[in-house]
Amino acid sequence: MTGQAHSSTHPQLPPTTEDDRLDHLRLLRSRRVGIATYNRLIRDHGTARAALAALPEIARAAGVDGYAACPEGVAVAELRAGRKAGARLIFRGEAAYPALLSHVPEAPPMLWCLGDAALLARPKIALVGARNASSLGLRMARKLAADLADAGLVVVSGLARGIDAAAHLAALTGGTIAVQAGGVDVIYPSENAALAHDIAKSGLRLSEQPMGLEPQARHFPVRNRIIAGLAQAVIVIEAAAKSGSLITADAALALGRDVMAVPGHPFDARAGGCNHLLRDGALLIRGAEDVLAALPDTAPAVTAPVLPPAPAPRPLREIAALHSMILDRLGPSPVAEDQLIRDLAEPVSAVAPALVDLELEGMIARQPGGMLMRCN
Repeated sequence: MTGQAHSSTHPQLPPTTEDDRLDHLRLLRSRRVGIATYNRLIRDHGTARAALAALPEIARAAGVDGYAACPEGVAVAELRAGRKAGARLIFRGEAAYPALLSHVPEAPPMLWCLGDAALLARPKIALVGARNASSLGLRMARKLAADLADAGLVVVSGLARGIDAAAHLAALTGGTIAVQAGGVDVIYPSENAALAHDIAKSGLRLSEQPMGLEPQARHFPVRNRIIAGLAQAVIVIEAAAKSGSLITADAALALGRDVMAVPGHPFDARAGGCNHLLRDGALLIRGAEDVLAALPDTAPAVTAPVLPPAPAPRPLREIAALHSMILDRLGPSPVAEDQLIRDLAEPVSAVAPALVDLELEGMIARQPGGMLMRCN
């Protein structure tokens, strides 16, 4: 079961000095600056420092007075917290940044990593499933993860209880990566504290969130896109018909990754999601040999597109009219950005800066997968 692959439209060079790294962190942590806005600001202004300087005027033009970027002290404190925890901040564009993830739409501009970052360069497989897993499901997760790790694959999961924890534990000696929903220094759930400690010693924990951030419900779907983006394929073991594991599977399909599932008994609600995936074309998995037979020898190369030159400034009246058109077409239900652009029948070069303005103004919000929604 394979989805349509997408390429990121925001290639970027990593910061080269400590001051530049601080500026990039401040920009991303600034209020109302999401990943798409961050990328556009870097693209339009060339450097993070220039983008920071331009932010108040951009906000003012969008109707937001008194806007201030993330204070330098806040970013400095985060960097200090990372060093104290023994974590490393890896920027997109650096050699250590995982190649597959770098081509994901709205890939994290930076990742906090705690442990063996060399695992990011190895081929990876994601293994996810139910928190309230059955004994049989846990046995399958342990066996599958151990065999895949023995075959040289790094097992990626989300450090949740149940299937995730079983997969991480079984793959510890071979290589495992835990993607966290909160800060990389915050263990959730607390019952996995010992496992998280072991992963930091012999595997890798990573997160795009600020140090010290306690995870909230909204952070888990965002985390799941990283799990899917890191791996060549996603395997689902025991997932209900509506579960976070299926969000990860959907993200994998959107990225062109293979989705695989372990079948379960029709009477077991924990198998409903897996059985639905299999009905819709996911590869049925009985053991590691099925996974290894389905994986390509190497991940497909992805080439980032060449960006067009920046457009000439438009008259304010036209900009205001475009803002109104965008807001008229958005509501509380998310809409794909590319669909919105088609509906507007306006060039991307005109719509993109208008979306940045409205996002900074708090009129629209971005959701995972390139989706947009109106905030009021």
